[in-house]
Amino acid sequence: MLFCIQELCMSLLLVRKLFIIFFSCLGWGSQSSKVHIHHSTWLHFPGHNLRWILTFILLFVLVCEIAEGIVSDGVSDSRHLHLYMPAGMAFLAAITSVVYYHNIETSNFPKLLIALLFYWTLAFITKTIKFVKFCDNGVGFSQLRFCLTGLLVVLYGMLLAVEINVIRVRRYVFFKTPKEVKPPEDLQDLGVRFLQPFVNLLSKGTYWWMNTFIKTAHKKPIDLKTIGKLPIAMRAVTNYIRLNEAFEAQKNKRSSSPQGSRSIWRALCCAFGRPLLLSSTFRILADLLGFAGPLCISGIVHNVGKGNNTIRPQIKILGVFFISSQEFLSNAYVLAVLLFFALLLQRTFLQASYYVAIETGINLRGAIQTKIYNKIMQLSTSNMSMGEMTAGQICNLVAIDTNQLMWFFFLCPNLWAMPVQIIVGVLLLYYLLGISALIGAAVIIVLAPVQYFVATKLSQAQRSTLEYSNERLKKTNEMLRGIKLLKLYAWEHIFHSSVEETRQKEMTSLKSFALYTSISIFVHFILYDKTLMMMISADFSPSVAFASISLFHILVSPLFLLSSVVRSTVKALVSVQKLSEFLSSEEIGEEHDKSSELRSADNHSKYQAVPLKVVNRKRPAREDWNNYSSHMRRPISITEADDFCVKIANGFFTWTPEGPPALSNIDIRIPQGQLTMIVGQVGCGKSSLLLAILGEMQKISGNIFWSRKCASLAVSVWILRYLFCFRRYKAVIDACSLQPDIDILPHGDQTQIGERGINLSGGQRQRISVARALYQQTNVVFLDDPFSALDIHLSDHLMQEGILKMLREDKRTIVLVTHKLQYLPHADWIIAMKDGNIQREGTLKDIQKSETELFEHWKTLMNRQDQELEKETIIERKTVLERTNLRRTMYSREALLKDDEEDEEEVTESDDEDNLSSVLHQRAKMPWRACGKYLSAAGILLLPLLVLSQLLKHTVMVAIDYWLACWTSAAISEKAEPELKNCSHCSRVCDFNHSPYSKVFSILCCLGIVLCLVTSIAVEWTGLKVTKKLHSSLLNKIILAPMRFFETTPLGSILNRFSADCNTIDQHIPATLECLSRSTLLCVSALAVISYVTPMFLIALVPLAIMCYFIQKYFRVASRDLQQLDDSTQLPLLSHFSETVEGLTTIRAFRYEAKFRQKLLEYTDSNNIASLFLTAANRWLEVRMEYIGACVVLIAAVTSITSCLYSKLPSGLVGLGLTYALMVSNYLNWMVRNLADMEIQLGAVKRINGLLKTEAENYEGLLSSSQIPQNWPDRGEIQIQNLSVRYDSNLKPVLKHVNAHISPGQKIGICGRTGSGKSSFSLAFFRMVDTFEGRIIIDGIDIAKLPLQTLRSRLSIILQDPILFSGTIRFNLDPEKKCTDSMLWEALEIAQLKHVVKALPGGLDAIVTEGGENFSQGQRQLFCLARAFVRKTSIFIMDEATASIDMATENILQKVVMTAFADRTVVTIAHRVHTILNADLVIVMKRGVILEYDKPEVLLEQEDSVFASFVQADK
Repeated sequence: MLFCIQELCMSLLLVRKLFIIFFSCLGWGSQSSKVHIHHSTWLHFPGHNLRWILTFILLFVLVCEIAEGIVSDGVSDSRHLHLYMPAGMAFLAAITSVVYYHNIETSNFPKLLIALLFYWTLAFITKTIKFVKFCDNGVGFSQLRFCLTGLLVVLYGMLLAVEINVIRVRRYVFFKTPKEVKPPEDLQDLGVRFLQPFVNLLSKGTYWWMNTFIKTAHKKPIDLKTIGKLPIAMRAVTNYIRLNEAFEAQKNKRSSSPQGSRSIWRALCCAFGRPLLLSSTFRILADLLGFAGPLCISGIVHNVGKGNNTIRPQIKILGVFFISSQEFLSNAYVLAVLLFFALLLQRTFLQASYYVAIETGINLRGAIQTKIYNKIMQLSTSNMSMGEMTAGQICNLVAIDTNQLMWFFFLCPNLWAMPVQIIVGVLLLYYLLGISALIGAAVIIVLAPVQYFVATKLSQAQRSTLEYSNERLKKTNEMLRGIKLLKLYAWEHIFHSSVEETRQKEMTSLKSFALYTSISIFVHFILYDKTLMMMISADFSPSVAFASISLFHILVSPLFLLSSVVRSTVKALVSVQKLSEFLSSEEIGEEHDKSSELRSADNHSKYQAVPLKVVNRKRPAREDWNNYSSHMRRPISITEADDFCVKIANGFFTWTPEGPPALSNIDIRIPQGQLTMIVGQVGCGKSSLLLAILGEMQKISGNIFWSRKCASLAVSVWILRYLFCFRRYKAVIDACSLQPDIDILPHGDQTQIGERGINLSGGQRQRISVARALYQQTNVVFLDDPFSALDIHLSDHLMQEGILKMLREDKRTIVLVTHKLQYLPHADWIIAMKDGNIQREGTLKDIQKSETELFEHWKTLMNRQDQELEKETIIERKTVLERTNLRRTMYSREALLKDDEEDEEEVTESDDEDNLSSVLHQRAKMPWRACGKYLSAAGILLLPLLVLSQLLKHTVMVAIDYWLACWTSAAISEKAEPELKNCSHCSRVCDFNHSPYSKVFSILCCLGIVLCLVTSIAVEWTGLKVTKKLHSSLLNKIILAPMRFFETTPLGSILNRFSADCNTIDQHIPATLECLSRSTLLCVSALAVISYVTPMFLIALVPLAIMCYFIQKYFRVASRDLQQLDDSTQLPLLSHFSETVEGLTTIRAFRYEAKFRQKLLEYTDSNNIASLFLTAANRWLEVRMEYIGACVVLIAAVTSITSCLYSKLPSGLVGLGLTYALMVSNYLNWMVRNLADMEIQLGAVKRINGLLKTEAENYEGLLSSSQIPQNWPDRGEIQIQNLSVRYDSNLKPVLKHVNAHISPGQKIGICGRTGSGKSSFSLAFFRMVDTFEGRIIIDGIDIAKLPLQTLRSRLSIILQDPILFSGTIRFNLDPEKKCTDSMLWEALEIAQLKHVVKALPGGLDAIVTEGGENFSQGQRQLFCLARAFVRKTSIFIMDEATASIDMATENILQKVVMTAFADRTVVTIAHRVHTILNADLVIVMKRGVILEYDKPEVLLEQEDSVFASFVQADK
């Protein structure tokens, strides 16, 4: 007794001293932290993690010691405070020590650790003396207090050893020179705000460091600046290096075998296997701790049934009783506390497993994306140009397959944890139920194949849905890209039907998916009922019944997860196979430097033979990420000058190894420092020749010789989403005539360019590409048709100021592909091509002498082209006002919203604080209106069915469990009565009658099964009906929307509604809605049951409910912002991949690989940091909700035990309350998570509803179909009376008071400067623009009175930009299927394409790839001409339809138009004046008004005529 008093005094003294030191140190630390301390000073002392683990164990052992003392004191006749008071003080001292240590560590002031050294020493000595005292008095291992004291001796000794080790390593005391330690490199960068790797174990396990972040997110929206940078170990470059080293190791081990899926799996496991093993360990520990719940419930219910009587211990030493562990665990309150700690630890381990697995998956995703990008940089161009590998496939590999691997790594720990969980669960059931458990296991085993079958069918349905969804999106994308053509040709219904047809197939797959999902949930409920029925056959008690139910819930989880794990594994295997095929694809050949070059037979040759063949390496790329400089495909040397820059000898080139040569017998020389022009008809192989020189084609035979003084630059119209940032750009911009365009851009030369340069005109994109080439200081410049999208003035200026002045005068080698033959006199060397061969090579004089016929042909075309030059005073009038069309193009996407935004700015500038508070309030609110829109779309029948079925199902589930509790309680009480009355001789009379209970129970179970099926079907059917209705409404609205809508809304935004948002509504919202309703009703029913069982629980429920409310409120705001940030950072990453694939030739030519790789790292890290913060936020929520759930279990257990002991509560209801309390612990976080997910997903409904408000075009007319002649217009007479049109009611008119009369069959030419209103004039015929004054009368009918479908279907137009759709040639020419084959062949013959189509496999049924990429630009334009010829309408409009066609073909077409369409009215809008010289009438326009209107010969006779000045300028 005296010893115990001394121990208590020692503990009190130590705690007092430690508290004084702690608070003084805390005050010092807090003062210094205000001035100096930042998180960059965080240091972990040696043994940091071990110290925290030992402290946690110490706290648990001290709690057990306190509990043991209280239980021991309870069996004594008198009170003994010394049994638990010293342990209580030691508990406080241990908590104080860890807080004290944390403050010292974060302040980096180790000298104060001497206090802890002093404390651990005294504690170790004290507990050792106590342990020895127990040994001397015969206390052994059978007594719990002896074991606890021994554990404390070991723990205090280990903590003392840790403290001594800190002194040894840091030398902060007892040494003259303490060791200087710097903080981690990451934390020296103040931009790193993701602190999970650096904080202590307690903060890691509870995500305490996220508290500040979550609170800040509630006050201010989260952006990339808020989340900061990634730690170095998590950056894409670090993980890429780790993965690449693993790939190299696998390659070295298996150098003889090609790279395959197995090697990739080994590399992934080698690089990322260790954290996955840690995650699996956490998961198995969590699953094992999960079984503590059923066991504790069984013990609690069993003990309270016996009155919680602890057996009086037999051993009494030193005046007190010593209890054993068995006696200790027979106390229900002890089991409740142990259950509480087990739940805390289990949830902590589970969330740690989730976090480590997801973090590993995110790191893996970043590494694989970087690996894929490196491979893209070395891909052979032929793979993509011939359709073997499309940009879409590569983007799918990046966007889908890498995510599949990430989620597989997240689910991977289940592969090891599920078998352990099932085996342990079955063993425990066998322990509780005996042979009946084997019957239940047999049911589970029998139903497992059913689950597997359902999972397989779900996977197949999902794969089918994905295929149809991709097909639908492809058709929708084509429809949106060609929407202008569809409206002009009145083909909306055709493409609408095509998309709807694919949507119906997708809906069929979605129905299958919904059906199998319902079956899966149904099987889950059958398992539940079968388990209960299994227990009925056993001789069960409340403790056994409810422990078995809890075990069943644990066992069903892995079985339910089986389908997800199987699907994820299959997807991961497929993704790795795709990745293996991609990494093994052909790469562009690398040239060797001088030492390994193949030389020609003549050793003195001044040419350097460098084979540029494409090789199939079948192994990983050999890049080292540390060295960003890519391998040069052509070594550059300036040691000597050669006569020729490039020479090809007997070259044969192809796009595919099996295909015929695209270029044959290529023998050319490109002179050094001179201008070489490559000319020829459309499709003759000019661009292919450039690519062959650059090594982008597969070489069959021949050699390519490069001078050692050359570097190539390929230029194509390929624009990035980057800023204009030319350092020496003045001269270049003047040469490319870009300054007027820059002046009208919203932010000048700092304007952000959209993807593919979508917010620039074709001419602007082309000139920016040329400017990029002019800016580069390189020896060789390749220009591939840089004049195709430019008018004659811009072309001439670019030729004179850019190519001739800036390039040729600098003695740079220029290779120019062009159709502009008027520039041939400037060429130093000419290469003429025909049908993939070199027709002639030499100077213009050489060709004049040797090829007289070819030269005369050129001369004719050159004279025709020279007539287009307009170098008169009109050039000086090219002001900003004349660029109205360009300005409209640039501003059109923002015009509709600009006025509203300005009005909002005027209002909000006066009260920024009110605006911010309003925004924050909106962020915190649930989108109930969108939720109402979604549910109302289900209809008045499904919605009540959905609500009622959910309520009835959960009511029946509660009734089943409640009935079971009453049944077991009645059976136990009936069994106990004979024992109390000592009437064992009349046992037959006292037997309990199970029949009434079993009948009701069976009825409830059957009803529950039926309601479960009805509920799951109702949820899935509701989702299907809503998604069908929303997609159909959206498609109808979009396809009927006016053209102005597409000009002001980005195409990507519209496509996102059909892709991401529709996918969310199709697959995510129904599942989230079902999960949210289930988890919410389960939590509500559980709390109701617990409150019914123990009303005292309601008192504790209030503070817990308040905590839950604030946690979910703060979490939802942060989660939504982080989810949106995750999505928004993924889009630039995917765009970067697609842009790289499209501009791969240009990137390699410019040697920009390093810059683009660096940009990729930035995009990848931005996406990964957002994903990591989202993961951490989810873990933050789940840890807190599960801790609250553990508190619910503890309070429910304590109140139930108390009620049972003092209020005679039946033990069956105690078991029921505890079972439902465990359900709260499981489902509480899911309720909040699903609420947050639903809030984000309802944003898709909100965005789609926003588009549904779009006003459609007025397709109805004043005239009915019977009032319109069947063959209207039959003559083609057009009367334009006082016509004024504009693009929108808030924009200025583009045509002003135009009057004209076009007689039937006349050929009308319209010309004018850019922005003069020519194209607007043509669109007015189709009512594509707003006609607010005047009218157009065609064959006596005002077109404003006609239905739009009728008007547009009776006219024909050819646009400047050629548009082809994927499908067959027949479909592109005649999608309405109205023409015969002979009519189609006739149109192709007119368009000079008959020989091309006949040569294709399938003829008219030959395949056209997406966008017509398998045809040249000129051929696509000719197909569009043929399409217009097929319609055979009386009025035919050509809007600069021959811009991409060579002069010879254009000459033929002009003659065909004049003869084949002699009886039709033809309106030609031309930038090139020579195309309308033979017209019957010419209209010259300027600024929306008609300047001149007469016959061309009359206008030419007038010397002051503008048209005459156009034509006569260069004569």
